Amino acid sequence: MSIFDSMRINSSGLSLERLKLDTISSNIANVNTTRTEEGGPYQKKTVVFEESLMQKTSDLAGSINQKSFGVRATGIEASDEIVIEYNPTHPDADEFGYVNKSNVNMTDEMVEMMNTIRTYEANVTATNASKNMLSKALEISAR
Repeated sequence: MSIFDSMRINSSGLSLERLKLDTISSNIANVNTTRTEEGGPYQKKTVVFEESLMQKTSDLAGSINQKSFGVRATGIEASDEIVIEYNPTHPDADEFGYVNKSNVNMTDEMVEMMNTIRTYEANVTATNASKNMLSKALEISAR
């Protein structure tokens, strides 16, 4: 594993956490949306991701191995949970007075946002450590 591999892994984590923050922001912005263009209330969205694997040929043995090169987003999924509330005065209420509401829970979104920010900060710290190691290696080789 080279120093550049660690930076590549950290940058994939940074981009994933950025996408997660964008998705959380969208969820928070639509917490009270009861009518969308697709019809029905806004549904909570979550980012789906997986480990990013690459095939790498070993320099010594010539064998092909899979190595982890961070993470990658595979999609954004909408929840299919339905939240129904009785509110006959709401403009989107049906003939019985029930309204289909967004299934976004503000508390859950805030906790998820804090967790995502902490993970982003950890990736920034790891990236800075990799840059410092590379800088020190260049200083040693310049002597």
